Amino acid sequence: MIEIQKEITPLSHDDLFIVLNHHSAKFDYPIHYHSDYEINLVLDTYGKRIVGDSDEEFHALDLVMIGPNIPHAWRGEIIEGNHVVTIQFSEKLLNFPILEKRLFNQIKELLIESQRGIVFSENTQKEIKERILALTKMQGFQTVLEFLSILYKLSISDRRVLMSYKYDCQSLTRTSKSLRMAKIYDYIEKNYEKQIRQTDVADLIDMSESAFSRFFKKKTSCTFIDYLISLRIAKACLMLSETTHSVTEICYLCGFNNLSNFIRIFKKKKGCTPNEYRTLIEQMLIKY
Repeated sequence: MIEIQKEITPLSHDDLFIVLNHHSAKFDYPIHYHSDYEINLVLDTYGKRIVGDSDEEFHALDLVMIGPNIPHAWRGEIIEGNHVVTIQFSEKLLNFPILEKRLFNQIKELLIESQRGIVFSENTQKEIKERILALTKMQGFQTVLEFLSILYKLSISDRRVLMSYKYDCQSLTRTSKSLRMAKIYDYIEKNYEKQIRQTDVADLIDMSESAFSRFFKKKTSCTFIDYLISLRIAKACLMLSETTHSVTEICYLCGFNNLSNFIRIFKKKKGCTPNEYRTLIEQMLIKY
């Protein structure tokens, strides 16, 4: 079974949106999902795009919008000079009161439609490409107006839904909302920086360890240990981008008890060391 990782994006409570401006992408990020919306612009390369149960080739230019909790990944050829720009914004945008106003009806429809993944027409891709690239160089309140303008332009443009209607794109969130799984996730979220034993979590929901292991694997498609490690790495990524804590401090704050083991696991999961990741994020990340 293909591993699907849960990602915690660098988007904070105070951000309207963030832009990750990535030159010379390696396209080695695993299939993953997160709770935020994403617009992804891929330039000057070709390869395969995975969005839910959609598996398609793309060439030279690709523009896709993805709603919350949809597994996705790009498998591009590593061509010198390729360029990926990712815009991420909160799932809560759909519930902003302003979207209830008539002028925002089409943007609201776009957000709902993106929950099955959307790819845009060639003409739209060419036009929005220039606007997204310009956005990466903008600052101040003008960025808010341009961001909303881009959303509006996408909402009135030709587009195609990527995922089939038989694909259960809400299964990940439904799993997290089941009472027992919610109890498990809440416990892990509150205690990930401490030692967490599988037997203690099993006791939490009155299961034997072996029954819990089977239950968790069925619900999440990964083992409990793999999930815990992925969550700790995701928390480490957030700390690397949001704080000035040293790598050693972050190691222990995220529940790892050995620095060299933390660095080894981090590199295996992210394809770079924690220090390399921090440098990359500093170069790529723009917050608005």
